[in-house]
Amino acid sequence: MSKEIKKVLVIKLGALGDFVLALAAMKKIRAAHPKAKITLLTTPPFEALAKLSPYFNAVETDGRPGDLGETLAMIGRIRKAGYDRVYDLQTNSRTNWYFQLLRPFPPQWNGVAFGCALPQKGKARLHMHTLERQADQLKAAGIWPDAPTEPGSAPAPDLSWILKKQKQAPPTAAKPKPYVLLVPGGSAHRPEKRWPVEFYAQLASLLKARGFDIVVIGGPQESAMARQIQKVTAGARDLTGRTDFAQLALLGAKAALAVGNDTGPTHLLAAAGAPTIALFSDASDPDLCAPRGHVTVIRSPDLQALPVSTVASAAVALTTR
Repeated sequence: MSKEIKKVLVIKLGALGDFVLALAAMKKIRAAHPKAKITLLTTPPFEALAKLSPYFNAVETDGRPGDLGETLAMIGRIRKAGYDRVYDLQTNSRTNWYFQLLRPFPPQWNGVAFGCALPQKGKARLHMHTLERQADQLKAAGIWPDAPTEPGSAPAPDLSWILKKQKQAPPTAAKPKPYVLLVPGGSAHRPEKRWPVEFYAQLASLLKARGFDIVVIGGPQESAMARQIQKVTAGARDLTGRTDFAQLALLGAKAALAVGNDTGPTHLLAAAGAPTIALFSDASDPDLCAPRGHVTVIRSPDLQALPVSTVASAAVALTTR
């Protein structure tokens, strides 16, 4: 008889988009171990979001230690906790190293670390969308025998729990008009993943003329983009730097449309239920990482050359269904 799983560790670091997609696997892990104490090892940006979720009993945020001393302290804590099983949803060189440091008596480990007890085998995983890849990983762990692994078959992340738990109304709730969320930013070191902000401004004017309120979201570093859009589209509202992840999810759940680059907030809004247009350049492959749901993916080798008219046509189609 196999050992009862009482204590589980889930590891997920990475970026917001990756974290949002991993929520589907986290939900499955919780369902497979309803009575277990499940701890998430992550990083500080995801602490509040993870604590709102129904998937974890505890959240630890030192998953990316800064030096060897911090790494050994984290490994010592994991060893002392006596986890029965670890689900490594990060599956990179860092977390593989964590597994090796837990030898000679590591917990049951599900991932791709060399020598782990519940490995996801084969190179096919490298060509799977994140959702199918993690479903296949949990199949290897034995908790999802009929895991959907065909392209497009795995369920999208479920953020309904945020809508139930988050009490604070989104900043646009008092407005009677339907609103469109624009996500013009993204990683500062990946400018090739951004559609030009002047194109967002033109799109904002077109959508405002169709009766939509315009709301620009992002981090504080994107405030200049919001101001540039406001100069072209009078009345557009700037919420950059003013919303946490849970508030963004609420905004997404009530939005008429979201338009954004391949960046974390776009994934979050789509998962919350917003009809979403996600813009991809050749810098990333939507077959591997696009958001799922009510989503239209527009691919352009160079986003600088993607016409406003193309995105506007997709926006009209999504908002008139």
